[in-house]
Amino acid sequence: MHPYPHRYTVSASGSPVGNVRVTATGLPDIQTAPPAEFDGPGDVWSPESLLCASIADCFILTFRAIARASKFEWSDLSCRVEAVWNASAAHRSLLGIPRTPRSGLQPGAKRHALILYSRRPSRDAWSPIR
Repeated sequence: MHPYPHRYTVSASGSPVGNVRVTATGLPDIQTAPPAEFDGPGDVWSPESLLCASIADCFILTFRAIARASKFEWSDLSCRVEAVWNASAAHRSLLGIPRTPRSGLQPGAKRHALILYSRRPSRDAWSPIR
């Protein structure tokens, strides 16, 4: 790992209609648009889907790093994230982002994974592995 601080820079560009282009040096561009719920096309990544994707991705990558450091062998892990947005006349709010991780771990290995998982820095950051 590189020394801290880590910096991430992303740019976005768009016009009155059409997709927004999201770019970062050395990475492929991403086309985004509002989700179908905000009258977008629903067939490209939206800020909401990118938010959920980054949470699920971070969960897997964090588990991978902890498992590697602990010399814990595992075969697969998946994580489903669902963001719930609500709106009233006064405001819009994010109600919650539950995570539903699923593992391909054997029963004995699951216990070991839960021990590794419980040693994470912030116990409130993720839901337990099922």
